Amino acid sequence: MKPAADKPDASLSQRIGALETRKLHALHNPKKGVWYGVGMFGMIGWSVAVPVLAGTALGVWLDRRYPQTFSWTVTLLFAGLVVGCLTAWVWVRKEGNEPPAQTTKTPSDD
Repeated sequence: MKPAADKPDASLSQRIGALETRKLHALHNPKKGVWYGVGMFGMIGWSVAVPVLAGTALGVWLDRRYPQTFSWTVTLLFAGLVVGCLTAWVWVRKEGNEPPAQTTKTPSDD
């Protein structure tokens, strides 16, 4: 079915109404594109990488400063990995539970 805006005999108000409806539909139903996915991968990567690197750096410093029978580096690396994975999981869960956008009912919907 062609929208009213494509018909040559459609009145100006019908064409404007059709364009407004299309614009409102686009505003309330945004598509998540490729860049959204790339950004999500980046966010997940950074949320895991930063705690792992920080834990490893702190572990190396503790191993040099306060040597123990166990390795601070390995212990804090795994602690950073756990913290990073939990952070990424919370973030992905939050993004997945976004409430749907509210739609505005227009007269042409009836």
